[in-house]
Amino acid sequence: MGGNLGNSAKIFEQAIRKLTENGVQSIRQSRIYRTAPVDCVPGTPDFSNAALTGEWTGTATDLLALTQQLEREAGRPARHSSRESRTLDLDLILFGGECFDSPALTLPHPRARQRLFVLEPLAEIAPEMRFPDTGESVAEALARLRTEAEA
Repeated sequence: MGGNLGNSAKIFEQAIRKLTENGVQSIRQSRIYRTAPVDCVPGTPDFSNAALTGEWTGTATDLLALTQQLEREAGRPARHSSRESRTLDLDLILFGGECFDSPALTLPHPRARQRLFVLEPLAEIAPEMRFPDTGESVAEALARLRTEAEA
């Protein structure tokens, strides 16, 4: 989860409530991290980011449709640039052990292993979770990325 417009903590809380109401069970949430924008237009304010894990009985594309609906309900336009500010951004990073590639959705998320703002909160709640395409755990990916950043 991410966002940098409005009260992110409250927006995240509402999104979690709506995810639960729509069938996502056993949700766990990391703390909220404040991070500098990555690949955004100049002057973009810092983001609030958090990770969630949960159980979903539907397909990844069904979950994507739900998350996009919740983004729109939170005030994000249906057509938007990933380089601009937003109230709510719900990205699917991993979906069990699935690898999936379509024009609308790629799993695992193609840039997740290169982004501290994804790996840090996810490692807080699911360090042992593995990227099915590489076998690397979230904790291992985070350690590797931190080492690369120091080099």
